[in-house]
Amino acid sequence: MGTAERRETAGDGTAAREATRQQAAPATRTSDEAGRRADSGPAREAAEARAAYRPLWVEEPARRRRLPDPVRTAAVRAVLIIAVTLVQAMVALLCTLAGSWLAFPMVISSVVSTIAATWAVLDVWVTRQVWNQRHGVVSTPSSTARALRRERRQARRAQRAAGRERARIRRRGGAGQLSHP
Repeated sequence: MGTAERRETAGDGTAAREATRQQAAPATRTSDEAGRRADSGPAREAAEARAAYRPLWVEEPARRRRLPDPVRTAAVRAVLIIAVTLVQAMVALLCTLAGSWLAFPMVISSVVSTIAATWAVLDVWVTRQVWNQRHGVVSTPSSTARALRRERRQARRAQRAAGRERARIRRRGGAGQLSHP
């Protein structure tokens, strides 16, 4: 895998695609020049191979953030318990259809596993809520809050600029001089 496939992008992956196209364009020019210089032979074959190179894929960043470790651990545990529950339910069904003596214990264990699977899913939900409460949630302010903050910031800047101007006038003599002497 070349460097073009590993390139990180900040948005929707267009930067990596553009960079790959830019790398492919000089390769086609060099293949034409190499073809004119050497009519046949290994040099021309190598140039053609470079011109035909196209990456198989361009890696793009994930759209969602990764789950926190405790939440991910609880989710994996829940998936495993649910998988075991489904296998037990299937075995209980097949044992019932076959008329095996194992059917009754498997049905009982399937019921218990269903309760455990429900508990595991609730554990994922509770763990996620606790983690969000302890570590904070990334929230984006609404546009109105952003506009209000921007207005306050501009008012503070204007106030500071006026204070600096008054202090500068006081330092110069404070006589309200409009021009230099």
